[in-house]
Amino acid sequence: MTSPTGITDISRDPYNLVVLDMAGTTVADGGLVEQAFSAAAQRLGVQPGSDEHARQLAYVRATMGESKISVFRHLFDDEDRAQDANTAFEEAYGELVDGGRIAPLPGAREAIERLAAEGRTVVLTTGFARTTQDAILAALGWQGLVPLTLCPADAGGRGRPYPDMVLAAFLRTGAVDDVRRIAVAGDTSYDMLSGVRSGAGIVAGVLTGAHDKDQLTRHGATHVLGSVAELPDLIARAEA
Repeated sequence: MTSPTGITDISRDPYNLVVLDMAGTTVADGGLVEQAFSAAAQRLGVQPGSDEHARQLAYVRATMGESKISVFRHLFDDEDRAQDANTAFEEAYGELVDGGRIAPLPGAREAIERLAAEGRTVVLTTGFARTTQDAILAALGWQGLVPLTLCPADAGGRGRPYPDMVLAAFLRTGAVDDVRRIAVAGDTSYDMLSGVRSGAGIVAGVLTGAHDKDQLTRHGATHVLGSVAELPDLIARAEA
């Protein structure tokens, strides 16, 4: 839309691209990340209950939302060991998912379906590898729920807090012409940083996952919601 001054005014354009995190935002995994990490660390000789295990687990908790291979590179400071740990993590997480230890968060599927019915393109993103993301989608029966799902490898290999997955969604879908008409939602500070750095107009933190209101706000959340179920109404209000 162009104003009388000739300057493009996007304020009434719709938020037709919605980029959602998975674990902790749309998916409840019951702490499987920590369990899978412990299995991976033990494979590399880090014993549960040790000081080293406690230190590494604290870092995993602090960096929830970040690409998992990036986390392991920081923890093990050796590419081969990081790759071994990441493989072990993905295998352990996949086994836990296959064991039925995962479910949609209340109202998440309904929110996604409502957003799609309103003509918006919804994209699901994760810090996990593609194989793990696909296992989660299969366990939930969500394979056809959205037109696009992205993991770090789909966006050049860099996961959150980089904006790459949000920008990949923007480029691949063509759902909006301006990044300011993207809505991003997630449960971690890394989700918030990724949304802010992408230029998204709505960066909504949800309180169903890893980080609290203060952490989400400090890292750029424009809004903090009880859950992703509140997101469709937030977007509708922003467009009013």
